[in-house]
Amino acid sequence: MIHYLKGNAVEPKEVEGRKIIVHVCNDVGAWGKGFVMALSNKWKKPEQEFRASKIKRLGYTQFIKVEDDTWVANMIAQHGIHRDNFDVPPVRYIAIETCLKEVGHWASKTGTSIVMPRIGCGLAGGRWSMIENIIEATLSDVDVYVYDFEDVTSENYVKPNI
Repeated sequence: MIHYLKGNAVEPKEVEGRKIIVHVCNDVGAWGKGFVMALSNKWKKPEQEFRASKIKRLGYTQFIKVEDDTWVANMIAQHGIHRDNFDVPPVRYIAIETCLKEVGHWASKTGTSIVMPRIGCGLAGGRWSMIENIIEATLSDVDVYVYDFEDVTSENYVKPNI
């Protein structure tokens, strides 16, 4: 079940118990704009682990424990960082599906809720209607909390494609 909330996915005050914050990373190792900046401001480990990892293939998910009851999932589901010559955005829906299946399996097994911004819809250029369908298909047996960031004046805010 998807719960839509206003707030900050890095500070999911409405979600009790174990949680995993999922977000989309690119396959070229870039980290420096959008939601990752909020993650880096809160915890250094997700960025450090992403940069240190030799695996940057689409569909790979890296799980990082950041607090006793909180993990971050760096999901490699964006090819490059710009639209290609045919104006195709960097989001890769099949990679999001692959990553979310793994996250869902892990969350279901451990009794963990899933927290996210509108993944893949900011810098990655994806459409929420497509990603929402993937979430519903892959995460049907866990609670999913999708946060819409309220502070649109923040320098890190990227308006999602909805």
